[in-house]
Amino acid sequence: MPRVANIESVLYRIPLPVTLSDSTHGEITAFELITCRIRDVDGAEGVGYTYTVGRNGGAVADILRRELPPLIEGREADDTEAIWHHVWWALHYGGRGGPVVLALSALDIALWDLKARRANLPLYRLLGGFDARVPCYAGGIDLDLSVEELLAQTDGNLAKGFRAIKMKVGRPDLKADVAKVSAMRQHLGDGFPLMADANMKWTVEEAIRAARAFVPFDLTWLEEPIIPDDVAGHARIMQEGCVPIAAGENLRSLWEFKNYITSGAVSYPEPDVTNCGGVSAFMKIARLAEAFNLPVTSHGAHDITVHLLAACPNRSYLEAHGFGLDKYIEHPLVLQDGKALAPDRPGHGISFDWAGLAKLAA
Repeated sequence: MPRVANIESVLYRIPLPVTLSDSTHGEITAFELITCRIRDVDGAEGVGYTYTVGRNGGAVADILRRELPPLIEGREADDTEAIWHHVWWALHYGGRGGPVVLALSALDIALWDLKARRANLPLYRLLGGFDARVPCYAGGIDLDLSVEELLAQTDGNLAKGFRAIKMKVGRPDLKADVAKVSAMRQHLGDGFPLMADANMKWTVEEAIRAARAFVPFDLTWLEEPIIPDDVAGHARIMQEGCVPIAAGENLRSLWEFKNYITSGAVSYPEPDVTNCGGVSAFMKIARLAEAFNLPVTSHGAHDITVHLLAACPNRSYLEAHGFGLDKYIEHPLVLQDGKALAPDRPGHGISFDWAGLAKLAA
């Protein structure tokens, strides 16, 4: 078995072509990309990454550059489970979340990419394989758009081949949210999959009131109605709001998802492979959801996550995220009949334009 020779990490600041906004993070003009490249003693390479919405990427990159090399160099590269636990517990006292788990996620993705490349298999097949065609939705970051702008953005996404759409809610005036959800439902027609994301904006009572107001518009789910720390609050919204709830992009471990699922606090568990602990953790979360007969969805990093959901019999929708890397990778995500196609290239199949990215190094 090959041993890890070295690890390399770089922080990039990627400007967005259009300023985005939601109810919690405010205006987002750029996102931070933190890459992790692992090479084994045979010269084979695996690539992982994580990201932020514009702040704290330096802390993640510092952990990858300073803390992780002495923990993993010289270890068997194929032992993803052993390496994951070694890093988790070595950094546990100052970790359990935040920059540490983002760094671990990038590392774990790189190790799985390396393992799949060495096996000459696409990642989804190495993970078991289920169906390479994954239902996919466009995740709009569009809180401040007018109704006309919102519908124009939606038409653009429909033209790209999306057959499910997510919009932002969480404005100070619930009537404004209801008006825009109503306009979207009328524009898309009955039965078209429509999701709404509040980005943790409300109190429990506000979320219940909003959920009830959205009932006539047949949402596939209402996402992150309140802060992720309030498990009991999510359970109340599930019971009293009469709308399915998606949550999990701000959860950082398998055990946090366990608390949500066993408390009846989520309809659609929603891990993000770049911040939940990587491929290893994402797949455990998906299997946990399967054991409770729950469909799993995803947040962010769609170019990697398409492989993970392609290996899950209980997958629902892949999110095509607003922070796309299309300009900086050789093969952007491919859609066909509203479904994303997991590529058959070895590993996760992402080939970065390293020269182009170098100009954006922070």
